[in-house]
Amino acid sequence: MNTNGNVYTVIYSTVIVVLVAAILAFAAISLKPRQDANIKAETISQMLAAAQFYTKEELSNMGNDKVLAEYAENIEKAYIVNAEGDSVRALSTDIKNIELADDLKSQNKLIKNGRNDIELPVYVFKKDNMKVSVVPVYGAGLWGPVWGYMAFDEDMKTIIGAYFDHESETPGLGAKIKDDPNFRAEFIGKIADFSSNVIFSIVKGGAAADQSNAIDAITGATMTSKGLGDAINTWLKSYKPFFTKMGSVEKTEE
Repeated sequence: MNTNGNVYTVIYSTVIVVLVAAILAFAAISLKPRQDANIKAETISQMLAAAQFYTKEELSNMGNDKVLAEYAENIEKAYIVNAEGDSVRALSTDIKNIELADDLKSQNKLIKNGRNDIELPVYVFKKDNMKVSVVPVYGAGLWGPVWGYMAFDEDMKTIIGAYFDHESETPGLGAKIKDDPNFRAEFIGKIADFSSNVIFSIVKGGAAADQSNAIDAITGATMTSKGLGDAINTWLKSYKPFFTKMGSVEKTEE
């Protein structure tokens, strides 16, 4: 074959492209289980950090297997609730088959569009002889998505902890929602006021001293703070039927 001809060039290029594509596909398939395991462990780490079992740094140093073991040991139940706040199906908590509902982006679109077919996850942990309910939030920051988990006391309104993450917020400013433990600590002891249109807010210029359902915004990160505040309020509104029902149950039992 004439190696200087067009036919040879086309055949050679095609073979190279096919080989490279095959190698990349094989690498993606081979790495997917490890990637999935990393994502699952990271999601669980954020929930455990929100529920104040460990700091995120401690969880990052544990390794995936230990993180999953901590989850399996401390989780009481996990399930999906619908728009009416009713449980519709359970999520497996067995360490060999831990099931998470972590496609928050898709659910956020349904919530924003006012859809009734939303599926909201609830994770209930056992901690210090009480039940801690952890739920996710998701929204838009300044440069990309922001998300996280909030943990609630048995009264279904008092926040005992929170953990947030982001895709591309500004280091030293918006990134503080993840990097600054002092910001996350502001949530502890605050409440979600489900009787109000604004269930929870992050206030530019500072929340009033007597405002129990708000915290101060991050200085210099107005848009990220607003985006996170909107995410929290939007998702908690979707959870309102569930929290209201569960809070009534707790009150009745008392």
